[in-house]
Amino acid sequence: MYCTLRLPLPLHIPRTRTTSSCKPKRRRVEHLRCRCAQSEDDKRVKGVVSIVVERYGNGTSKRYLLDDDSPLQGFLEEREPKPDTKTVGSNSSETNTLWLPDVVKDFVFPTGFPGSVSDDYLDYMLWQFPTNVTGWMCNVLVTSSLLKASLLSLAFFLLSLDSFSRQPFFLIFFMKQLKAVGVGSFSGSSPAATAAASAAAIRWVSKDGIGALGRLLIGGRFGSLFDDDPKQWRMYADFIGSAGSFFDLATQLYPTQFLLLASTGNLAKAVARGLRDPSFRVIQNHFAISGNLGEVAAKEEVWEVAAQLIGLGLGILIIDTPGLVKSFPFVSLTWTSIRLVHLWLRYQSLAVLRFDTINLKRARILVQSHVVHSVVPGYVECNKRENILVWQRFMKPRIIFGVSLEEISGLEKTVFKVKALLKIYTKEKYILTLNKLDKDTEFYVSFKVNATSRDVLRCLWQAYWLYENMEENFENKDSVFHWLKQSLSEMENKFDDFLFKLDTSGWNLGESNLKIPNHILIDQESIPL
Repeated sequence: MYCTLRLPLPLHIPRTRTTSSCKPKRRRVEHLRCRCAQSEDDKRVKGVVSIVVERYGNGTSKRYLLDDDSPLQGFLEEREPKPDTKTVGSNSSETNTLWLPDVVKDFVFPTGFPGSVSDDYLDYMLWQFPTNVTGWMCNVLVTSSLLKASLLSLAFFLLSLDSFSRQPFFLIFFMKQLKAVGVGSFSGSSPAATAAASAAAIRWVSKDGIGALGRLLIGGRFGSLFDDDPKQWRMYADFIGSAGSFFDLATQLYPTQFLLLASTGNLAKAVARGLRDPSFRVIQNHFAISGNLGEVAAKEEVWEVAAQLIGLGLGILIIDTPGLVKSFPFVSLTWTSIRLVHLWLRYQSLAVLRFDTINLKRARILVQSHVVHSVVPGYVECNKRENILVWQRFMKPRIIFGVSLEEISGLEKTVFKVKALLKIYTKEKYILTLNKLDKDTEFYVSFKVNATSRDVLRCLWQAYWLYENMEENFENKDSVFHWLKQSLSEMENKFDDFLFKLDTSGWNLGESNLKIPNHILIDQESIPL
């Protein structure tokens, strides 16, 4: 009798070659699957040899033959994964990192890389690294401008004090310290020194306090947005953060308005951080396919700190350039150039992400492809076609979810139309109607109680069928009901095929980001007269 100890491992086809008894390059055994003999009778079975297989985190393994008549001998195996669509990215990641020493891999990648993370992990990190470098370079320029503006603002404040302006010694001393960037050079208990310290502290604390309000607003009001489209909100965070940095940069040009500009900039950057952190948590969770979210986050810190050190060094070289610190136009031009490169790199890093879950944007792409071409793209192709910058509600056709019965009934608000729609959609968990405009069509959707993400897909499919097939002549109510009935009939015939093609194209139907707007739900009741 044989027993098998199996740990979760990706399946692979081995290619065997005999080696000496030396240990493989990767010394730490991360995954081990062994098969061992359990009884004396099994050992005496003719032609049966016990085998123990050591599988290593780098994909290789060693097979040992346990034969009493021969010494311990190992056979080293190299992994040759099956050409499955979901492992193409992992195979590419492994190929791209073969030249790295194991010590470096262990330091910068999660244990078991590339099998322990999603296929797009390496591509994202390679784009993320220069993105963070340029971000820290911009941060150095902005911090330098803030410090100069703060000192200039402090100088104007001190000059406004009678006790300070009447003492030329303090004025000369302060100007020298201003050139040397030494806020803390005031000493003693003189009124001028006390006023300077208090003014500086109030300005910095005030701008930080105003900025904290931004994070409070984002977390409390918009917390439900990030799971649906983390790529979009991560990109928006960089746009808003860039605007905040611009306000900080402008403080050097208008030092008398330091508190206003710095507070506005800090508020914008706090809002950006409120968008950035939750979005990035969703992206990290996407990478952690082995339940190793903590390790993925830790390794991301390694990449981030390395980029920070390089970015700070390059930023210091820029501000240390002779003549640069005295030229605000040159500083602003340098910051703008680096920031534009930073935004482009950010977009590229987000564009390589490949989510296999369906949100509204990807659902629109999938539904339109099936309605028009009767095909469903895989998650890799669909993510490439997804527009990161466009908000879903501005996509064509325009579909408004969670509307009230009054909006569905139209301007006339007739009971006849509501009853007709309820009858048409008796079997559905939603009600869809439309408003034909001059050059476009708007769709309105109300969900019923107990509606699910499947019903979101159904109403999208119906809306896109109407949008693609509806004739130009669309004037009276009867034609509206006719087209709604016909679209429901088409959906009944083709929606199962749509779901089947979603499943066979590699989409994860077990998880969905298609949420039902719960602020308005319809529940139909009958009251006996």
